[in-house]
Amino acid sequence: MIATSLAQQFEEAAKESKNLRERPSNDSLLQLYSLYKQSTEGDINIDAPTNPFDFVAKAKYEAWFHLKGKSKEVAMQEYIDLVEKLKS
Repeated sequence: MIATSLAQQFEEAAKESKNLRERPSNDSLLQLYSLYKQSTEGDINIDAPTNPFDFVAKAKYEAWFHLKGKSKEVAMQEYIDLVEKLKS
């Protein structure tokens, strides 16, 4: 087996995440979202949502915010690991 780069594994996991047998829990979806954003964009670069009733936007913002300082490589590996866990 040829070793694939972390970026290739990440891209493959991103594709696989769209075809999971079961819909992940909301917590898992938030983890996938925040790890994906941290992997592709780095530390959070948007303002907090201002609508107090937009709970989804607030949850997504907070999930990504809590990954601040995590390297893109670590976030990629955690994303890959989470997708693998969700596949089983």
